Amino acid sequence: MKYPIGIQSFNQIIEDSYVYVDKTDLIYQLVTTGKIYFLSRPRRFGKSLLVSTLKCYFQGRKELFRGLAIDKLETEWAEYPIFHIDFNGDNFTKANVLEQKIENHIADWEKTYGKSDTAQTTGDRFVYVLRQAHKRYGRRCVVLIDEYDKPILDVLDTGYKTTIDEEERLLEDWHREVLKGFYSTFKSADEDLQFVLLTGVTKFSQVSVFSGFNQPADISMDEQYETLCGITQEELEHYFAEPIEALAKKYETTMKGMLDMLKNRYDGYHFSSNLKDVYNPFSLLNAFAKKELRDYWFVSGTPTYLVRLLQHAQENLNELTGKYYEDKEFVDYKADVEMPLPMIYQSGYLTVKRYDRDFGTFLLDFPNNEVKSGFVSLVASSYLKPRENLQSWIRSAVIALRRGDTEKLRALFTSFLADIPYTMRDKREKERYFHYTFYLIFRLISVYTVYTEKEQSQGRSDCIVETDDYIYIFEFKRDGSADEALAQIEAKGYARPYEADKRKLYKIGVNFSSETGTVEEWKVG
Repeated sequence: MKYPIGIQSFNQIIEDSYVYVDKTDLIYQLVTTGKIYFLSRPRRFGKSLLVSTLKCYFQGRKELFRGLAIDKLETEWAEYPIFHIDFNGDNFTKANVLEQKIENHIADWEKTYGKSDTAQTTGDRFVYVLRQAHKRYGRRCVVLIDEYDKPILDVLDTGYKTTIDEEERLLEDWHREVLKGFYSTFKSADEDLQFVLLTGVTKFSQVSVFSGFNQPADISMDEQYETLCGITQEELEHYFAEPIEALAKKYETTMKGMLDMLKNRYDGYHFSSNLKDVYNPFSLLNAFAKKELRDYWFVSGTPTYLVRLLQHAQENLNELTGKYYEDKEFVDYKADVEMPLPMIYQSGYLTVKRYDRDFGTFLLDFPNNEVKSGFVSLVASSYLKPRENLQSWIRSAVIALRRGDTEKLRALFTSFLADIPYTMRDKREKERYFHYTFYLIFRLISVYTVYTEKEQSQGRSDCIVETDDYIYIFEFKRDGSADEALAQIEAKGYARPYEADKRKLYKIGVNFSSETGTVEEWKVG
């Protein structure tokens, strides 16, 4: 079986016999029921392949679709004039790159369809080209724009500047204006357009980029198209039974066991209130090709713009995850408000986990273990900036928990906290800093069941970790005493739910010094 890793060309996948998960029934529905669409999906989720498939369809290349669902639906297979822009491969952190990219496309199209004697702006020139193409083909035009938002994401919150008409401008703001002017074309050219699709990671608010142009139908959370990109459970089992069986043998488990492992690691995305499970296709294909379960999607790219936003907004993960939100709070990115939640959600680091129909709200949390471990590690490295290797420390902590070695745990916590530069502590509010630091630490080692601030009948325990053989109940104090922490565990009855549990239980009281920033007392009860 051949896996199309890194191949975004539909015709190459079909012609070279790579495995293709058939989405053409949804594509036919898309092109026959609407006109202008916007689709947001995380990176490496199949957006470029979708655009390529649409391009082949509108080129009338019937032979490529033989045997697929659309083969029984489409009868005409007409050829349309197609205008395709892919912002994927360019670096927009330098001035004039965006303008030159658009200019090159317009100039190429003018060579084919003719140049206006009067049109001056790129938008007016594009309108003229679309009109001429419509006349020549006798069919309206198709416009496909892939990763429309990359020119903004590349410079988002960087402070990079450019000079326009001798005035210094933020490159981020200038790119918004350039794109706004270009996309406004679609309003003037409405009579010449058959179909328009814009894809991207984020949906910037309507007052910025999409202003001045016929608003696209946003299908990002439309239950009709929630599986347009990605792989469903049914598709996984239908198309990939052979590699799943091979992985099961390698990991010495059953088919069901391997399906559970794949689900926990790569599944969990939901793109509507319907909550249809969608797998990350990039990670799945890599796991099958390499015959190894690893974190492929996360390590394939670092979301630096998200880290910048988190640092700038001073939002904490524990204040964002596991909470219910109205869709307006995370669907649109408000360009004039520093609010990272929509960016985190649309980038694929959070997803919808539940839908409350009574209130119309959505529970957001990490989609799966791959994303959770990777993103928490990234945020922890950025927030804490420890000099110690984070992954090495995590492995050591997990081994200590596995062995019930509380003394080793004490040494690990002490050294890790002491390794954080004091400047990171001093510039943040102390109570908030310590609380968030330990939230991050325990999310990092959550290869085991970890509860932070778990609600119980008489209060909230700071942290409970459950392994196969041990249960650890932690209570933390700042500038207090370990005895106080242990006393609270007893007084609040945090261990009571585990009285009948056969695993060995440790009650650990920890006191931290805000002056030294590390463990001052550690007692095991």
